[in-house]
Amino acid sequence: MAKFSAPKNSEQRLAIELRKVARIVGGIVAAHVNGDKITDPKKLALALASYSEALGPWGDAVVAKIMVGIQGNNQRAWAQMSTAIGKELKSTMAESAVGAVARQLQRDQVELIKSLPLEAGLRAQKLEQEAMMGGERAGSVAAELARTTEVTEARATLIARTEIAKANSSLTQARAQYVGVTHYYWRTAEDGDVRDSHIDMNGGEFRFDDPPEVEGEGRHGPGEIYNCRCFAEPNV
Repeated sequence: MAKFSAPKNSEQRLAIELRKVARIVGGIVAAHVNGDKITDPKKLALALASYSEALGPWGDAVVAKIMVGIQGNNQRAWAQMSTAIGKELKSTMAESAVGAVARQLQRDQVELIKSLPLEAGLRAQKLEQEAMMGGERAGSVAAELARTTEVTEARATLIARTEIAKANSSLTQARAQYVGVTHYYWRTAEDGDVRDSHIDMNGGEFRFDDPPEVEGEGRHGPGEIYNCRCFAEPNV
């Protein structure tokens, strides 16, 4: 079977890079916190906003390299499935169409990377406000503020897993639309982490332009929701 699943090393590479960002974000917050208090909220907000903007060019370079790997893997999968389709997808027009999708995916991922510092800042402000209003004890708020790196790392890992699978699914669909393939089979990672609702979808045949209803999640395709590693296997 052609390997239409997202390359695991792409997710790992992005997660490693984003966890570096998380550690820097944690350091910025720690430098502006004293116990359960933010020493200067405006300075903290400015520092995190400045770091967010600085992440733009860096994130663009990181994501661009990873997208090359995902695109190459996806193109090889199509070529393994059909020699004729593989050749057609190497045309200038095909690569232009798929390239437009890849560029939008890249822009979206960079914006998510830039959101990491901003989300951490909002979380810190919310925790301090809860302490001031008496909703939380000072000790527990201080402990939560100290967990900024941990919480941001968890968010970074979620972004890596979700966005790599989403990118892979989007590229598969873009190439399918170009060559006129309308249907796919839903495939899971076939391990113990697969949601029960996605196990129920495994092997089902669906249209690319008409995503199925997934129990408790609404309508979406494989790899298009948080923490989903499922993928579409085109029915050629």
